[in-house]
Amino acid sequence: MDDINLHYRFLNWRRRIREIRDVRAVRYRDRWRNMFRDGDMLRYHGDSDEVGCFVSGRPLSKKRRYFEVTVNDTGVRGMIAVGLVPQSHKLDHQPGWLPNSVAFHADDGKLYNGSTVGQQFGAKCCRGDKIGCGISFDSDDGQITVYFTKNGEEIGSVETPASPEDLYPAVGMHSLGEEVVLDLNAEWRMEEDDGQMIVDSHEEDWSRLHDVKVTGTLLEYMGKGKGIMDVGLAQARRPLNPRFHYYELEITDAGEKCYIALGLARRDYPKDKHPGWNKGSIAYHADDGKLFHGSGVGDPFGPRCFEGDIMGCGIMFPRDFSVDGGDDADDFDLDVASSEVQNNLYANNDDEEEDEGEDLEGRKVMVRLCLKAGM
Repeated sequence: MDDINLHYRFLNWRRRIREIRDVRAVRYRDRWRNMFRDGDMLRYHGDSDEVGCFVSGRPLSKKRRYFEVTVNDTGVRGMIAVGLVPQSHKLDHQPGWLPNSVAFHADDGKLYNGSTVGQQFGAKCCRGDKIGCGISFDSDDGQITVYFTKNGEEIGSVETPASPEDLYPAVGMHSLGEEVVLDLNAEWRMEEDDGQMIVDSHEEDWSRLHDVKVTGTLLEYMGKGKGIMDVGLAQARRPLNPRFHYYELEITDAGEKCYIALGLARRDYPKDKHPGWNKGSIAYHADDGKLFHGSGVGDPFGPRCFEGDIMGCGIMFPRDFSVDGGDDADDFDLDVASSEVQNNLYANNDDEEEDEGEDLEGRKVMVRLCLKAGM
């Protein structure tokens, strides 16, 4: 009799083991729709009216808290979304659109957090970019922090209420030709040094922020925008120098009138004035393509700028230029002649540039502004 009971127990154990395996197989099964999958490669396979969505079968956890997607092809519209969703997420909706899901969308650089209306979060992504998403479980206030990265640098983060449901890596697509490579075993770690800590907020980079909000590498105007004095100003902590002589910005959202100015200004420049309006400043204004050089009246200089354009500003220092007093020295002489301001779209030839640099005297420098048209 004991042998018979033992035999039945053994059969019950085998049945329970099979049931557990079946449940785990369903639980950890990847799901996708309107996509073609080949190993780690995902490609949109729909008619562009339907959303394609992939949801991993395994959620993020304390041991596996980050994943990454490499954009192989942006397709027609680049409507690629990377984020986290609950296991029950509907595959005909982009990640971030439904409650308890959050995602970064590559086509507009916006963060979608349980809504079909996104908030500006970062720059648009293009072919070759790597978009990462991870979770920090270190909070004790019932919140979890979801962060996003682009090409290894943090874009920003958002806190969401901790849910009893796990959050699963998800990728969305919505136009022909879109293709990504998924890496569910990627790792990303913020190094504990001064250079990497700036990645969190980038506020350390700015000496003054007036009516401007910093989120990662994104600057957002927060003023009223009702009058000529409602100007937002972001001024860097350190001046340009012969080693770091150039910077640029991408217009991710032009707002109502694209009143965006890029240039150089003295340290004590008025916070309620656009760069270029007052003495000791020079700037290229995106809304009208004019150059403002210490005056409220601009001169025609280049084309107007729009969303997706990249504006740049730099200094062509003479070969023998030196800054006395290091990085914190006084501002450079911005009262330069018009011949020392160069529009890169209509640049002089190399010989003219060399001659002009050699003729500069004292601490005068040539300011160079350029525009890279968006896609």
